[in-house]
Parts: sequence; structure tokens; C-alpha cells
Amino acid sequence: MAVQVPTEEQLRDVAADVGLSLTQADLKSFIELMRGSVAAYNVVDAMPDNLPRVKYPRTPGYRPIGDENKHNAWYVKTTVEGASRGKLKGKTVVLKDNIMLAGVPMMNGAATLEGYVPDIDATVVTRILDAGGTIVGKAHCENFCLSGGSHTNATGAVHNPHKMGYSAGGSSSGSAVLVALGEVDMALGGDQGGSIRMPASFSGIYGMKPTHGLVPYTGIMPIEIYVDHTGPMTASVADNALLLEVLAGPDGYDSRQINVKTHPYTKALQGDIKGLKIGLVTEGFAQANAEADVNAKVKAAGKKFEALGATVGEVSIPMHMVAPALWMPIGTEGLTQTMMWGDGYGVSRPDLYVTSLMDFHRNWRNRANEMSETTKLFTLFGTYIRRYYGSRYYGKAMNQTRLLTAAYDQALAEYDLLMMPTTPIKATKLPPADAPRELYVECALNMISNTAPFDITHHPAMAVPCGMSDGLPVSLMLVGKHFDEPTIYKAAFAYEQAGDWKKT
Repeated sequence: MAVQVPTEEQLRDVAADVGLSLTQADLKSFIELMRGSVAAYNVVDAMPDNLPRVKYPRTPGYRPIGDENKHNAWYVKTTVEGASRGKLKGKTVVLKDNIMLAGVPMMNGAATLEGYVPDIDATVVTRILDAGGTIVGKAHCENFCLSGGSHTNATGAVHNPHKMGYSAGGSSSGSAVLVALGEVDMALGGDQGGSIRMPASFSGIYGMKPTHGLVPYTGIMPIEIYVDHTGPMTASVADNALLLEVLAGPDGYDSRQINVKTHPYTKALQGDIKGLKIGLVTEGFAQANAEADVNAKVKAAGKKFEALGATVGEVSIPMHMVAPALWMPIGTEGLTQTMMWGDGYGVSRPDLYVTSLMDFHRNWRNRANEMSETTKLFTLFGTYIRRYYGSRYYGKAMNQTRLLTAAYDQALAEYDLLMMPTTPIKATKLPPADAPRELYVECALNMISNTAPFDITHHPAMAVPCGMSDGLPVSLMLVGKHFDEPTIYKAAFAYEQAGDWKKT
């Protein structure tokens, strides 16, 4: 796709975008000055791309329908067999459909991306296969991952595994459902505002958002570099720790990975938590839409931790209540500039750029009316802010986030872990197909208040199922110090072994 020297008409349009008034002579002058730059671009265009090779054979698979996909959790079924031995031998893994699996379709929940086939495997894919795992397909996710509900995928809603017609949570909706139904052993999800933990909460599984940068994001369609996380979603703590053990560590591409500290996570699963100090965050139970039964189940879980030998106290972190407001400029402006106008990547970092995705995703500009209401909302608002206010609020929110991080760190200096409801509410009914935009958006964003803060402070946080109410799961969230996933796993494992959460 060679670069052409601009025509006078093209350059006049570009000048208008930039705010320049150019004469005819100016246009001719600039065009001549650009010829050398165009030639340099075409030197780059003629070079072969430098992408990692694909190691394991696979087929494109197929899209299951009917009873084979009752909950609409699958996008594609395929089989990619990994190495003949390794930590994940015998384990089946499904990928959230923003993760690249070479030769297998990827649509990231969006009609405008349907038809795209990646040409590389994400780092996490290669690590799973190298460890002997079997990847069995792609799970539906929300439209460009911009929803905490499960109703924005272009192919239709994903249904809760415990109650049809209810939300499974998002954006890693299909991943959570397939694990909860036992159709796969493990899944990978992504988390920018809670998108691993919220579907784990609504669906009743274990979902770990690791410390930012612990797991490489290479080969996964980004939203915004500062909040992008990927991690394991499983039906047991042991499987969760095992999968993270395989995934964690630098890959040499991902610029998010700074001073990464890995651990043998499975060795933390010892069951003894005597002396562990857990702080119940007062504000985590005080969200405006908090449900009494959710709060009660999580507080009862605190009593169980005490019975297991932990010391459980209450801690107030007032800034937790304004944390979602800090997330908004970072998440909104970041995704608008990186994922949308930046063609899925943006610029200014030395990552691995998958140009085939960038080329394909550019077409959203010609099909914007097909985007979900949440994608339209975030793109419109982010573009509005950029045009009329610039980037000052992104910068100010980032500055304030340092204070928020320090507030959590201060509490974590007193306690080993912080605890609160993962989501203040249980799964809600899916909005009808003809729902007004206001209800559609409400059902996508009404559960993020406790999860989103830790995407901007980068603390590890895990959703742990702790009970059932009205036939739907309730989940507690454990938050740890940066790179201290082992303490989270230690506590979660002890709680899991103490009884069946579905009977609590």
C-alpha cells in the first residue's frame, strides 16, 4: 500500500484540519517538500514486516449455533494443540475475542471488525501453547470491550450461566460464561475498568486482574495503554494461579512491563491464613446502588476469614468514592485517541504493532453507525473533550491518581489485603432489544464503581465468589500490594477450601 504524494485538494483538506490558510503557491511548495518524505515512507512500505512466527498449526474453526451456543458465549470454536508436555497439559483454554489467534477470526464484539483474521499469536497465546495447553476457541466479548454488561456484542447478548435473560457481566462476558458452564477449564479476559472481575462476579467464577504489566498485552487489541490488563478466569483458585504462573513475565515487546516481579503462584496455595490482616473498605460497601444482600454476603465472608485465623478490620479510604471520576478522563480520552482515532494502537511507544489490525480497524470511520451505543458514547464524548478542552483533564486525573494510589498503599501498609464487594449489585436483567439508549448505557456501566479504581492504580485485584442470592452469584474482591498476587491467592484459596460458596 504505497504512499502517494498528496494532491492539492487533499493537502487543502488537511490544512483545514490543522487550521492553516494556504495559498496555491503554498500548496505547491509544501507538496514538493513532501516528496522526499513520501519516498522514505515507501522504503518502509517495501520492507517485510518484523512479526513473530506462528508455531502451532490450527484451522479457522467455525461459529457454533443453536444448542451448541445457547448462551451466545462462543464466537469461534477451533482446536490448537500446544506442546506435548507442560504445566497446562490437559487443560482447555478459551480466549477473549480481543486476543489474537493467528488464522482464526477476531471481531472484538464489533460489526466493523468482523472479517478480520490476525496474522500473529498474542504472547499469552504462545505461552499457553508452549505450556501444553489446548486453545479451543474465541469467546464473545462486548463491543470493543466498552461495557460491563453483556448486551453490546454485535451478534447479540451473552446470557448469564445461572439465569437466562440476565447479564453475564462484561466485557469478558463469554469467557466467564464458558468457565462457569464447565465448557472450558480456563479462560483469558481483559480488564480496563473491571472487565475480568465484573463478569467473574456476575457469573460466579474466579477472575484475577494482575498488577499492571505483569502479563504482556502484546497481540491484544488495546483500549488505553495505562489501563490495559489481561489475566486468568477460572472455576478454581488453583487453576487461576497455575494459569497466571504461565502467563506472567516480560516478553520484550510490551512497554507496560516495567520492573515486573513474578512469583511461583501455585506455591501460595497452602490454606493457612493465620495472622493475615484484611481490611474491609468502608466506602466499598457504600456505593449509591449497593444491594443489601450483596453487602451482607461479603461481610459474612469477612467473618469466615476471621474464623480461618485472619484478622479482619474496617478501614476508610474516602478517595475510593471519587476514584471512578478519575478513571473517566483516563479511560475515555485514552480509548478515543488510542483505540479509535489511533487505529487500535496509537503511537509513541516501542510495542509490537500489528499493522493488519490497524488497516482493518480504520474502516470504523465509514461504518460508525454500526457501533454499539456505548462505543458511540465514549467516542463522541472523548472527541468532544479533545476538540474543545484538549488533554488537560487527562493530565489532571493522572496527577490525582497518584494520590489515590498512595491512599490505597497507606491502607495496605496496615493490612495485607483490602476487601469489598466486587460489584455492588448482582447480575441484572438484560435490556430488551428495543431498549432506549439510556437503559442500554445504564446496564453497561452501573457496576464498575469498585473495580475501575484499581485499573488506574494498578493494584492486583481478584473476584472471589462468596454466595448466592435470588439464584445469582455474589462476589467479594481482594486487593493486594503491587505484584503481591501470592497473598491474594493464599487468602482466596483458604476461603475456597472452607466450603461451597454456592451454599453460602
